[in-house]
Amino acid sequence: MDLKRKAMDSAMVPFKKPRQDLVAVGTHHSLNSLVQSGPPRTSNLMAPIMLLTGHEGDIFCCKFSPDGQLLASAGFDRLIYFWTVYGECENFAMLKGHTGAVMDLQFSTDGSMVFSASTDKTVAVWDIESGERMRKLKGHQTFVNSINPARRGPQLLCTGSDDGTVKTWDARKKGTINTFQCTYQVTAVTFTDTAEQIISGGIDNELKVWDLRKNAVLYKMRGHSDTVTGLELSPEGSYLLSNSMDNTLRIWDVRPYAPQERCVKIMSGHQHTFEKNLLRCAWSPDGSRVAAGSGDRFVYVWDTTSRRVVYKLPGHAGSVNEVDFHPNEPVSEYKTVESTQWLLVYSL
Repeated sequence: MDLKRKAMDSAMVPFKKPRQDLVAVGTHHSLNSLVQSGPPRTSNLMAPIMLLTGHEGDIFCCKFSPDGQLLASAGFDRLIYFWTVYGECENFAMLKGHTGAVMDLQFSTDGSMVFSASTDKTVAVWDIESGERMRKLKGHQTFVNSINPARRGPQLLCTGSDDGTVKTWDARKKGTINTFQCTYQVTAVTFTDTAEQIISGGIDNELKVWDLRKNAVLYKMRGHSDTVTGLELSPEGSYLLSNSMDNTLRIWDVRPYAPQERCVKIMSGHQHTFEKNLLRCAWSPDGSRVAAGSGDRFVYVWDTTSRRVVYKLPGHAGSVNEVDFHPNEPVSEYKTVESTQWLLVYSL
Protein backbone atom coordinates (compact mmCIF):
# COMPACT_ATOMS: atom_id res chain seq x y z
CA MET A 1 0.00 0.00 0.00
CA ASP A 2 1.50 3.33 -1.08
CA LEU A 3 1.09 6.34 1.17
CA LYS A 4 -0.35 9.39 -0.55
CA ARG A 5 0.19 13.05 0.14
CA LYS A 6 -2.70 15.21 1.29
CA ALA A 7 -5.15 16.53 -1.25
CA MET A 8 -4.45 20.19 -1.92
CA ASP A 9 -6.40 22.98 -3.61
CA SER A 10 -8.50 20.60 -5.70
CA ALA A 11 -10.07 19.02 -2.64
CA MET A 12 -12.97 21.50 -2.59
CA VAL A 13 -14.84 23.41 -5.29
CA PRO A 14 -17.73 25.85 -5.44
CA PHE A 15 -21.17 24.58 -6.45
CA LYS A 16 -22.09 26.31 -9.71
CA LYS A 17 -25.80 26.78 -8.94
CA PRO A 18 -26.20 26.59 -5.16
CA ARG A 19 -29.50 25.45 -3.72
CA GLN A 20 -30.77 27.35 -0.71
CA ASP A 21 -29.29 24.82 1.68
CA LEU A 22 -25.84 24.81 0.08
CA VAL A 23 -23.00 27.24 0.64
CA ALA A 24 -20.31 28.67 -1.56
CA VAL A 25 -17.10 26.75 -1.03
CA GLY A 26 -13.56 28.05 -1.27
CA THR A 27 -10.30 26.23 -1.88
CA HIS A 28 -8.03 24.53 0.65
CA HIS A 29 -6.63 27.92 1.65
CA SER A 30 -9.98 29.49 2.46
CA LEU A 31 -11.73 26.80 4.47
CA ASN A 32 -12.30 29.16 7.35
CA SER A 33 -14.21 31.62 5.20
CA LEU A 34 -17.23 29.38 4.52
CA VAL A 35 -20.51 31.25 4.81
CA GLN A 36 -23.77 29.49 5.56
CA SER A 37 -26.79 30.27 3.39
CA GLY A 38 -30.27 29.08 4.27
CA PRO A 39 -31.00 26.14 6.60
CA PRO A 40 -27.94 24.56 8.23
CA ARG A 41 -26.59 21.36 6.77
CA THR A 42 -27.12 18.23 8.82
CA SER A 43 -24.08 16.29 7.63
CA ASN A 44 -20.58 16.50 9.07
CA LEU A 45 -18.84 17.05 5.74
CA MET A 46 -16.40 19.94 5.74
CA ALA A 47 -18.30 21.45 2.81
CA PRO A 48 -21.57 20.79 0.96
CA ILE A 49 -19.68 19.31 -1.99
CA MET A 50 -16.26 17.68 -1.89
CA LEU A 51 -14.24 17.06 -5.05
CA LEU A 52 -11.82 14.12 -4.88
CA THR A 53 -9.10 13.89 -7.51
CA GLY A 54 -6.20 11.51 -8.06
CA HIS A 55 -7.32 8.71 -10.38
CA GLU A 56 -5.55 8.63 -13.73
CA GLY A 57 -8.38 6.96 -15.65
CA ASP A 58 -12.11 6.41 -15.75
CA ILE A 59 -13.70 5.62 -12.38
CA PHE A 60 -16.10 2.69 -12.46
CA CYS A 61 -16.90 1.95 -8.81
CA CYS A 62 -16.85 3.48 -5.35
CA LYS A 63 -18.22 2.54 -1.92
CA PHE A 64 -18.43 3.88 1.61
CA SER A 65 -17.12 1.58 4.33
CA PRO A 66 -19.75 0.14 6.71
CA ASP A 67 -18.68 2.50 9.51
CA GLY A 68 -18.76 5.48 7.15
CA GLN A 69 -15.18 6.54 7.87
CA LEU A 70 -13.62 5.52 4.55
CA LEU A 71 -14.35 5.70 0.86
CA ALA A 72 -12.88 3.26 -1.68
CA SER A 73 -12.80 3.89 -5.42
CA ALA A 74 -11.38 2.10 -8.45
CA GLY A 75 -11.53 2.00 -12.23
CA PHE A 76 -9.57 1.96 -15.44
CA ASP A 77 -6.19 2.77 -13.84
CA ARG A 78 -6.32 -0.65 -12.04
CA LEU A 79 -5.77 0.96 -8.63
CA ILE A 80 -7.98 1.01 -5.55
CA TYR A 81 -7.86 4.35 -3.75
CA PHE A 82 -8.84 4.94 -0.12
CA TRP A 83 -10.12 8.33 1.00
CA THR A 84 -11.09 9.75 4.38
CA VAL A 85 -14.74 10.80 4.49
CA TYR A 86 -14.31 13.62 6.99
CA GLY A 87 -11.96 16.56 7.00
CA GLU A 88 -10.43 17.25 3.61
CA CYS A 89 -11.28 13.81 2.18
CA GLU A 90 -7.62 12.95 1.77
CA ASN A 91 -6.45 10.15 -0.52
CA PHE A 92 -4.30 8.37 2.05
CA ALA A 93 -3.52 5.04 0.37
CA MET A 94 -3.83 3.01 -2.80
CA LEU A 95 -3.77 -0.71 -3.49
CA LYS A 96 -1.97 -2.26 -6.46
CA GLY A 97 -2.31 -5.74 -7.86
CA HIS A 98 -4.89 -5.97 -10.62
CA THR A 99 -3.60 -6.04 -14.20
CA GLY A 100 -6.92 -4.93 -15.67
CA ALA A 101 -9.57 -2.33 -14.96
CA VAL A 102 -11.46 -2.74 -11.69
CA MET A 103 -15.16 -3.02 -12.57
CA ASP A 104 -16.69 -3.40 -9.12
CA LEU A 105 -15.72 -3.37 -5.46
CA GLN A 106 -17.47 -4.07 -2.17
CA PHE A 107 -16.60 -3.89 1.53
CA SER A 108 -17.07 -6.90 3.76
CA THR A 109 -19.90 -6.51 6.27
CA ASP A 110 -17.45 -5.97 9.15
CA GLY A 111 -15.42 -3.47 7.12
CA SER A 112 -12.14 -5.36 7.48
CA MET A 113 -11.81 -6.35 3.81
CA VAL A 114 -12.48 -5.09 0.31
CA PHE A 115 -13.44 -7.39 -2.56
CA SER A 116 -12.74 -6.34 -6.14
CA ALA A 117 -13.69 -7.68 -9.58
CA SER A 118 -11.55 -6.95 -12.62
CA THR A 119 -11.20 -7.31 -16.37
CA ASP A 120 -8.05 -9.35 -15.64
CA LYS A 121 -10.48 -12.29 -15.04
CA THR A 122 -9.80 -12.36 -11.29
CA VAL A 123 -11.41 -11.46 -8.00
CA ALA A 124 -9.19 -10.05 -5.24
CA VAL A 125 -9.60 -10.05 -1.45
CA TRP A 126 -7.79 -7.18 0.28
CA ASP A 127 -7.02 -6.60 3.94
CA ILE A 128 -7.79 -2.96 4.71
CA GLU A 129 -5.53 -2.58 7.73
CA SER A 130 -2.38 -3.81 5.99
CA GLY A 131 -3.33 -2.94 2.42
CA GLU A 132 -2.18 -6.40 1.30
CA ARG A 133 -3.96 -8.66 -1.14
CA MET A 134 -4.95 -11.68 0.89
CA ARG A 135 -6.24 -13.81 -1.95
CA LYS A 136 -6.49 -13.85 -5.74
CA LEU A 137 -9.48 -15.89 -6.91
CA LYS A 138 -9.26 -17.38 -10.40
CA GLY A 139 -11.94 -19.21 -12.33
CA HIS A 140 -13.66 -16.84 -14.74
CA GLN A 141 -12.61 -16.99 -18.38
CA THR A 142 -12.97 -13.28 -19.14
CA PHE A 143 -14.03 -9.94 -17.62
CA VAL A 144 -15.59 -10.07 -14.14
CA ASN A 145 -18.28 -7.36 -14.12
CA SER A 146 -19.85 -7.57 -10.69
CA ILE A 147 -19.17 -8.86 -7.18
CA ASN A 148 -21.31 -9.03 -4.03
CA PRO A 149 -20.65 -10.43 -0.53
CA ALA A 150 -23.23 -12.22 1.60
CA ARG A 151 -24.69 -10.03 4.33
CA ARG A 152 -24.26 -12.62 7.08
CA GLY A 153 -22.64 -15.96 7.76
CA PRO A 154 -19.45 -17.20 6.07
CA GLN A 155 -17.40 -14.96 3.82
CA LEU A 156 -19.35 -15.90 0.69
CA LEU A 157 -18.95 -13.95 -2.54
CA CYS A 158 -20.88 -14.12 -5.79
CA THR A 159 -19.59 -12.82 -9.11
CA GLY A 160 -20.91 -12.31 -12.64
CA SER A 161 -18.80 -12.35 -15.77
CA ASP A 162 -18.79 -11.88 -19.52
CA ASP A 163 -18.11 -15.63 -19.73
CA GLY A 164 -21.82 -16.13 -19.01
CA THR A 165 -21.37 -17.59 -15.54
CA VAL A 166 -22.34 -16.69 -12.01
CA LYS A 167 -19.89 -18.10 -9.48
CA THR A 168 -19.81 -18.35 -5.70
CA TRP A 169 -16.62 -18.27 -3.65
CA ASP A 170 -15.42 -18.57 -0.07
CA ALA A 171 -13.18 -15.54 0.47
CA ARG A 172 -10.99 -17.66 2.79
CA LYS A 173 -10.23 -20.33 0.18
CA LYS A 174 -9.15 -20.72 -3.40
CA GLY A 175 -11.45 -22.12 -6.06
CA THR A 176 -15.14 -21.74 -6.75
CA ILE A 177 -17.98 -23.30 -4.74
CA ASN A 178 -20.75 -23.16 -7.37
CA THR A 179 -20.96 -22.20 -11.03
CA PHE A 180 -24.25 -21.30 -12.71
CA GLN A 181 -24.21 -21.16 -16.49
CA CYS A 182 -26.15 -18.46 -18.32
CA THR A 183 -26.59 -18.13 -22.06
CA TYR A 184 -25.34 -14.56 -22.23
CA GLN A 185 -22.97 -12.20 -20.41
CA VAL A 186 -23.75 -11.48 -16.76
CA THR A 187 -23.42 -7.80 -15.84
CA ALA A 188 -24.82 -7.60 -12.28
CA VAL A 189 -25.23 -9.97 -9.31
CA THR A 190 -26.36 -9.84 -5.70
CA PHE A 191 -27.15 -12.24 -2.89
CA THR A 192 -30.59 -12.27 -1.30
CA ASP A 193 -30.77 -11.32 2.37
CA THR A 194 -30.34 -14.90 3.63
CA ALA A 195 -27.72 -15.75 0.97
CA GLU A 196 -29.79 -18.79 -0.03
CA GLN A 197 -30.27 -17.35 -3.53
CA ILE A 198 -28.34 -15.21 -6.00
CA ILE A 199 -30.02 -12.76 -8.35
CA SER A 200 -28.28 -12.06 -11.65
CA GLY A 201 -28.92 -9.75 -14.58
CA GLY A 202 -27.32 -9.54 -17.99
CA ILE A 203 -27.70 -8.66 -21.63
CA ASP A 204 -30.75 -10.95 -22.03
CA ASN A 205 -32.76 -8.37 -19.99
CA GLU A 206 -33.98 -10.98 -17.47
CA LEU A 207 -33.42 -11.21 -13.73
CA LYS A 208 -32.70 -14.81 -12.71
CA VAL A 209 -32.98 -16.05 -9.13
CA TRP A 210 -30.64 -18.99 -8.53
CA ASP A 211 -31.22 -21.42 -5.68
CA LEU A 212 -27.88 -22.41 -4.13
CA ARG A 213 -29.25 -25.68 -2.75
CA LYS A 214 -30.90 -26.82 -5.97
CA ASN A 215 -28.19 -25.37 -8.26
CA ALA A 216 -30.92 -24.18 -10.60
CA VAL A 217 -33.02 -21.15 -11.51
CA LEU A 218 -35.81 -20.76 -8.96
CA TYR A 219 -37.72 -18.17 -11.00
CA LYS A 220 -37.20 -15.32 -13.47
CA MET A 221 -38.37 -11.72 -13.38
CA ARG A 222 -39.13 -10.08 -16.71
CA GLY A 223 -39.91 -6.47 -17.48
CA HIS A 224 -36.72 -4.75 -18.55
CA SER A 225 -36.29 -4.38 -22.31
CA ASP A 226 -32.53 -3.90 -22.36
CA THR A 227 -29.35 -4.94 -20.52
CA VAL A 228 -29.48 -4.90 -16.72
CA THR A 229 -26.53 -2.85 -15.48
CA GLY A 230 -26.98 -2.71 -11.70
CA LEU A 231 -28.67 -4.59 -8.85
CA GLU A 232 -28.96 -3.78 -5.16
CA LEU A 233 -31.00 -5.39 -2.41
CA SER A 234 -33.00 -3.09 -0.13
CA PRO A 235 -31.69 -2.57 3.42
CA GLU A 236 -34.27 -4.91 4.98
CA GLY A 237 -33.88 -7.46 2.19
CA SER A 238 -37.45 -7.60 0.89
CA TYR A 239 -37.04 -5.65 -2.35
CA LEU A 240 -34.57 -5.51 -5.23
CA LEU A 241 -33.57 -2.40 -7.15
CA SER A 242 -32.49 -2.87 -10.76
CA ASN A 243 -31.08 -0.46 -13.31
CA SER A 244 -31.26 -1.09 -17.04
CA MET A 245 -30.21 0.35 -20.38
CA ASP A 246 -33.94 0.73 -21.12
CA ASN A 247 -33.62 3.92 -18.98
CA THR A 248 -35.71 2.64 -16.09
CA LEU A 249 -35.13 1.75 -12.47
CA ARG A 250 -37.42 -1.01 -11.18
CA ILE A 251 -38.23 -2.22 -7.69
CA TRP A 252 -39.08 -5.92 -7.35
CA ASP A 253 -40.65 -7.82 -4.48
CA VAL A 254 -38.28 -10.74 -3.80
CA ARG A 255 -39.96 -12.11 -0.69
CA PRO A 256 -40.57 -15.88 -0.87
CA TYR A 257 -44.36 -15.67 -1.18
CA ALA A 258 -44.71 -12.52 -3.21
CA PRO A 259 -47.33 -12.31 -5.98
CA GLN A 260 -46.35 -13.58 -9.41
CA GLU A 261 -46.09 -10.02 -10.71
CA ARG A 262 -43.09 -8.98 -8.63
CA CYS A 263 -42.32 -5.59 -10.23
CA VAL A 264 -43.94 -3.06 -7.90
CA LYS A 265 -42.47 0.28 -9.04
CA ILE A 266 -40.86 1.81 -12.11
CA MET A 267 -38.85 5.04 -12.08
CA SER A 268 -37.28 6.95 -14.96
CA GLY A 269 -35.41 10.15 -15.78
CA HIS A 270 -31.79 9.03 -16.04
CA GLN A 271 -30.21 8.06 -19.36
CA HIS A 272 -28.01 5.28 -20.66
CA THR A 273 -26.12 6.71 -23.60
CA PHE A 274 -24.07 5.34 -26.48
CA GLU A 275 -21.19 4.61 -24.08
CA LYS A 276 -23.08 1.56 -22.76
CA ASN A 277 -21.45 1.82 -19.34
CA LEU A 278 -22.61 -0.42 -16.50
CA LEU A 279 -24.46 2.22 -14.49
CA ARG A 280 -25.13 1.00 -10.95
CA CYS A 281 -27.86 1.95 -8.46
CA ALA A 282 -28.27 2.27 -4.69
CA TRP A 283 -30.75 2.43 -1.79
CA SER A 284 -30.57 4.95 1.01
CA PRO A 285 -30.06 3.31 4.44
CA ASP A 286 -33.70 3.82 5.42
CA GLY A 287 -35.05 2.67 2.06
CA SER A 288 -36.88 5.94 1.44
CA ARG A 289 -34.78 6.92 -1.58
CA VAL A 290 -32.95 5.28 -4.45
CA ALA A 291 -30.29 6.75 -6.71
CA ALA A 292 -28.56 6.08 -10.00
CA GLY A 293 -25.97 7.69 -12.19
CA SER A 294 -26.64 8.72 -15.75
CA GLY A 295 -24.97 9.18 -19.10
CA ASP A 296 -26.22 12.77 -19.21
CA ARG A 297 -23.71 13.69 -16.47
CA PHE A 298 -26.31 14.14 -13.72
CA VAL A 299 -27.02 12.17 -10.56
CA TYR A 300 -30.67 11.22 -9.99
CA VAL A 301 -32.27 10.55 -6.61
CA TRP A 302 -35.88 9.32 -6.42
CA ASP A 303 -38.36 9.11 -3.57
CA THR A 304 -39.47 5.47 -3.41
CA THR A 305 -43.02 6.34 -2.32
CA SER A 306 -43.88 8.97 -4.92
CA ARG A 307 -41.41 7.67 -7.54
CA ARG A 308 -40.51 11.29 -8.29
CA VAL A 309 -37.01 12.68 -8.84
CA VAL A 310 -36.15 14.67 -5.70
CA TYR A 311 -32.57 15.56 -6.66
CA LYS A 312 -30.94 16.02 -10.05
CA LEU A 313 -27.37 16.87 -9.13
CA PRO A 314 -24.91 18.46 -11.58
CA GLY A 315 -21.16 18.82 -11.42
CA HIS A 316 -19.71 16.03 -13.54
CA ALA A 317 -18.34 16.30 -17.06
CA GLY A 318 -18.86 12.65 -18.03
CA SER A 319 -21.11 9.67 -17.45
CA VAL A 320 -21.81 8.96 -13.77
CA ASN A 321 -21.24 5.24 -13.29
CA GLU A 322 -22.10 4.56 -9.67
CA VAL A 323 -23.74 6.07 -6.61
CA ASP A 324 -23.61 5.21 -2.93
CA PHE A 325 -25.29 6.55 0.20
CA HIS A 326 -23.38 7.10 3.41
CA PRO A 327 -24.49 4.57 6.08
CA ASN A 328 -25.51 7.17 8.67
CA GLU A 329 -25.10 10.68 7.26
CA PRO A 330 -27.29 12.59 4.78
CA VAL A 331 -24.46 12.27 2.31
CA SER A 332 -24.17 10.61 -1.07
CA GLU A 333 -21.15 10.13 -3.26
CA TYR A 334 -21.04 9.75 -6.99
CA LYS A 335 -18.37 9.01 -9.53
CA THR A 336 -17.80 9.70 -13.14
CA VAL A 337 -15.72 8.59 -16.10
CA GLU A 338 -14.45 10.15 -19.33
CA SER A 339 -12.04 13.08 -19.11
CA THR A 340 -13.01 14.15 -15.59
CA GLN A 341 -11.74 11.20 -13.50
CA TRP A 342 -13.01 12.61 -10.24
CA LEU A 343 -15.50 11.85 -7.48
CA LEU A 344 -18.04 14.21 -5.96
CA VAL A 345 -19.41 13.81 -2.44
CA TYR A 346 -22.69 15.68 -1.84
CA SER A 347 -24.40 16.72 1.37
CA LEU A 348 -28.11 16.17 0.68
